[in-house]
Amino acid sequence: MKEVLRFLQDLSANNNKPWFDANKQRYLEAKSRFEQFAGELVTAIRTFDNTIGPLSPKDCTFRIYKDLRFTKDKSPYKTQMGVFVVRGGKKSGFNGYYFLMGVPESGNMVALGNYYCLPPVLKILREDIMLGKGDFRHILSEVDPRFYLDTSNVLKRVPAGFPADSPDSDYYKLKNFSLMWVPDNKFVTDPDLVERLAAMFKTAKPFLDYTNRAIEYAREEKKDYFSSLDF
Repeated sequence: MKEVLRFLQDLSANNNKPWFDANKQRYLEAKSRFEQFAGELVTAIRTFDNTIGPLSPKDCTFRIYKDLRFTKDKSPYKTQMGVFVVRGGKKSGFNGYYFLMGVPESGNMVALGNYYCLPPVLKILREDIMLGKGDFRHILSEVDPRFYLDTSNVLKRVPAGFPADSPDSDYYKLKNFSLMWVPDNKFVTDPDLVERLAAMFKTAKPFLDYTNRAIEYAREEKKDYFSSLDF
């Protein structure tokens, strides 16, 4: 993956169409290598999670071209490559296994879950945690210790209907349920990257099952709500 990272670093320093066109072959080689990695990662994850099904790299990877309509930064290309291994593919709306590699401003990331939790799902997750009497805490205690909960978007107070004096009170305040870790470039360029990622992800599969179960229940209860969404 070193060649992929080198391309992204050079792209970051020359994020314009003339440079990209002149280096199109380098991009295609980096893209091909990353898609090969994505396929290997899918295979490795399926050894412990067969719910994801037979995904192709296209089902899991993202375009390098940016959507410039809603951003002040008009540089045309992303300076990272990511793979999201999730049942039904990256647009299914379920939570999955995420890996991102990029230059310092975009960064590397290993994560599970999703960056946004829909209100009906959030309600079910909070209720599951409250009624579970510690099972969510137990799941978190078993994940790889490098993972941490994303607390970048939380409520200031415990929402109404949930006990503020509970040992789970901080979880009720979460607005998204995602585990994260930021690895260095040595980790993302090591030859055994697929095996290392799969080992980390395996420890957190119960967390993913827990959150995806809430999504399943919410979809069943709120069919009209979910049918109106475009994932």
